[in-house]
Amino acid sequence: MTQSVYLVILLLCLGLMYPLVTGIFMDKLASQKLCADDDCVYTISLARAEEDYNAPDCRFINIKKGQLIYIYSKLVKEDDSGEFWAGSVYGEQYEDHMGTVGYFPSSLVSEQHVYQEANKTVPTTDIDFFCE
Repeated sequence: MTQSVYLVILLLCLGLMYPLVTGIFMDKLASQKLCADDDCVYTISLARAEEDYNAPDCRFINIKKGQLIYIYSKLVKEDDSGEFWAGSVYGEQYEDHMGTVGYFPSSLVSEQHVYQEANKTVPTTDIDFFCE
């Protein structure tokens, strides 16, 4: 009996120490992306949404017409796929969404200001399409 109690306590302790990781790796939308730098952390441009867009899954972000979006990367279009850019919304009225980076169709936005040219071709990784 004592050994089973110790075993239960040990398993509970291990379970509490193991970090809870929730998420899923989704299908890749492309195998390469264009960025301003090798790590894709610098802003390429600022774009304005021309239409509303409702994200179909967690890889994407919702955007509203008129909303400003910082663009960080542009996926390289592949056969029978759409052309998607990665960005995050900008503006005080969108504070609850600021910092959330996701994909959206490039055809729904117009670039307002280009900060840097997206001239670095970088392979996408599984983490680019990870959903929490």
